[in-house]
Amino acid sequence: MEIRKIGVIGAGQMGNGIAHVMALAGYDVLLNDISEDVLDKAIATIRKNMERQVSRDRITAEAMEAALARITPTLTLSDLGATDLVIEAATERESVKQAIFDELLPHLQDHTILTSNTSSISITRLASRTDRPEKFMGFHFMNPVPVMQLVELIRGIATDKPTFDACRAVVEKLGKTAASAEDFPAFIVNRILMPMINEAVYTLYEGVGSVQSIDQSMKLGANHPMGPLELADFIGLDTCLAIMNVLHDGLADTKYRPCPLLTKYVEAGWLGRKTGRGFYDYRGDEPVPTR
Repeated sequence: MEIRKIGVIGAGQMGNGIAHVMALAGYDVLLNDISEDVLDKAIATIRKNMERQVSRDRITAEAMEAALARITPTLTLSDLGATDLVIEAATERESVKQAIFDELLPHLQDHTILTSNTSSISITRLASRTDRPEKFMGFHFMNPVPVMQLVELIRGIATDKPTFDACRAVVEKLGKTAASAEDFPAFIVNRILMPMINEAVYTLYEGVGSVQSIDQSMKLGANHPMGPLELADFIGLDTCLAIMNVLHDGLADTKYRPCPLLTKYVEAGWLGRKTGRGFYDYRGDEPVPTR
């Protein structure tokens, strides 16, 4: 099946990045959100990010304008029923995702493929509650989407080969690399990354090192481009905690127990960059460690 028109649900950080790369690759994109303000900000962010690509000679100004013209924002979820592929990129809560699919299902074409950008939730379980489990899979982009080259493709137990092949063809058209992952909690990247971040939080919690010394140690001692606590703030501490809970609940192993300090930061509403405070305080000219 040839995919020409793509629906993206959720115009936040991940959704606007997905719309960005899809439009640049030549797909017509319907970008949906429940908030007009979020949609307006998303289009402005996409333009700003594409302008940065133009300034670095990654794309031409003509390609930017053509791509922007391919993106249509909409507040009406049912509009996405006319697309060939839907990528859900809403908040990382299963109940929210399920409610979205329930509302969308009556409007879909028979051939439409449903996917989720979830970073950890069971694809098999999400698929089982739809009318097309064989045409449902995980389509997990990395953040920031226009920069990161990997896309995890996750089959549910019922996902058929034509669906997988169609999604892999989209990844190839984007110029990105697909990694095939089995449907186990957190898949590949987050199965490895999140416990490392959680362990960094335990290292802080137990007083082994400060925020600054932990991040500096991993950047200079392990050649990581970003320290684990800095990275946690970038991802969002609420997202990190949600993924650790999925790992802990799904695999029933105490090594995945979320650090109490991570839970405490989330309870405080200190979620990282998006709220102005996390392991660093971003409200001044330079980020300052909060511990």
